[in-house]
Amino acid sequence: MYSAETGPSPTARQAPSEEPSGRTSAPRYEEGTPTQWHRVLTLLADIGLFVGTRSLWVQAASHRLPVAAVVSLCYASILVTGALTLVVRQSRALARLDLVVLLTAATLAVCGWVMNHGGSDEAVLTTQAAHEFLAGHQVYGRPWPWPFGHGVALTPTMTGGYDYTYGYPPLCLMLTAPLLRADHGAAAATLVSTGALLVGAIVMWRLLPVPWRSAATLVCLGLNLLPAYGRLGYPAVVACALLVPVVVGWPRTGGGGRGDWVRAACLGAACAAQQLPWFLAPFLLAGVYALRRGELGPRAAAITVGRIAAGAVTAWLLINAYFIVSEPRAWLSGVALPLTQQADIHGQGLVGISLYLTDGSGRLAWYAHASLLLASGLLVLFVLLVRRLGPAATVLPWCAFYVATRSQDGYYLMMTPLWTAAAVTAPWQSFTTAWQPRPAVLRGRTGRRARPVAAVLLLAPAAVAVAIAATGSPPLRMSVVGARRAAGALTALTVRVTNEGGAALRPHFTLTKGQGMSRYWGVEAGPAVLRAHGTARYELLPPGGRFVLPGPGVRVRVRAVSAAPMTLSSTDVQVPDLRRLRP
Repeated sequence: MYSAETGPSPTARQAPSEEPSGRTSAPRYEEGTPTQWHRVLTLLADIGLFVGTRSLWVQAASHRLPVAAVVSLCYASILVTGALTLVVRQSRALARLDLVVLLTAATLAVCGWVMNHGGSDEAVLTTQAAHEFLAGHQVYGRPWPWPFGHGVALTPTMTGGYDYTYGYPPLCLMLTAPLLRADHGAAAATLVSTGALLVGAIVMWRLLPVPWRSAATLVCLGLNLLPAYGRLGYPAVVACALLVPVVVGWPRTGGGGRGDWVRAACLGAACAAQQLPWFLAPFLLAGVYALRRGELGPRAAAITVGRIAAGAVTAWLLINAYFIVSEPRAWLSGVALPLTQQADIHGQGLVGISLYLTDGSGRLAWYAHASLLLASGLLVLFVLLVRRLGPAATVLPWCAFYVATRSQDGYYLMMTPLWTAAAVTAPWQSFTTAWQPRPAVLRGRTGRRARPVAAVLLLAPAAVAVAIAATGSPPLRMSVVGARRAAGALTALTVRVTNEGGAALRPHFTLTKGQGMSRYWGVEAGPAVLRAHGTARYELLPPGGRFVLPGPGVRVRVRAVSAAPMTLSSTDVQVPDLRRLRP
């Protein structure tokens, strides 16, 4: 049920109507003068369409003039809509302008896909998996190195290699397969993700209350955020689109009727598209249980949640059924790959302490432990304080990635439409009757003081794990003692390495410029395993035969990683020193 704070003003709505299922429908937005915040929201969505449109027009004007002409018409639409938004006098007219903004945004998204549909490494893997699926070959557990190496990003692992296997649930490859008849490249995969984004935006626009519809346009298609991920072919975009009908008005889930089955099927399909929904599902199910138990009691609430969970699992199993039967072990390891592949540390979270602010750590695995501890702690805290934390159910799961070994901001960005959907349709008033477990220590006046302490205790293990990881010392001490150069580039590097730790390590080396980890260097000479407290010289060869030295002011670091235990050791190297070194 939408409250007066989230729906239209009292002068612009009528009494809610009852649906056949007995639930209260969203209030209608009747004729009248639109509220000023509705105008501002429409205008912000309209302004958001400017982001990235100029670069799209420049590209189209140089290569595809018809697309440039369409983009120019979109500019006219943005300008005219912006002016009309500020002058129309009727709510219905402003609602129609919301539709114009949505159609303009969708047109720009299609133009962007027409100009840029080469995809990323995820699109390449999805396309190759779809080809193998059509040919009746095994999909999971098979490395496909040949699509990479031509500007396509690689996923390096702490084992010194790269992951060339498909590591996602199969829905996206199954949707991509029929499109390969028209295009054998990654465009088919990017069309699936871009199409899913468009459908998700339209569905969210339609499901939100009328004054809030431009919020869907802004977060789904505006600002050039999610359309860029769609053009790259990210399966998470498909998962986000499937989660939209799950999240919109999710506090009503469990009320009975067809809506529950639709939500359950969409949740299962989202989990079959990408792994991120796996982390959201427990929060939603816990919230539904608390809401329904507050109304129906524990037994009926458990039956309701069990029915929804069963529907989601059924949908998930149906999508995965072919692979479960044909390649069960490979399928299981494939869908769990993001959790087990030991990919190199990367991202904008706290792992940057070891990656950029210090010289590394011998306890990197504790970042992964911290992520699991934080996710578990937040879920327990959510259950204990669901009346307060219920509106944040779509945001809390992603907090755990901030302390993970892979903490890329894409994990948050691609799910922001769900944040908006929950903010509009799951306000705090929806949770006032939700059931909250109340141990004796959390009751009464003493409980009010104990609740903050309980929250700290639940989150403290994750903080301790982060501290353990961040304060670990790098096990390898490295110094560059020689270099070979040709035409201003390095062709070999000699590094003296001392293992100061208590365990033997299998190091893998790279030289990095700026953020992230570069491709691994080959070892021409040096032991594969460096014993504890041992010292050795390594002759390293750059990938491709040469490493172009950067200009002044660029930070260059020699890095060494190992997988068992998971460690990182780094040392800064001055470019002038590299130029002076001799073989």
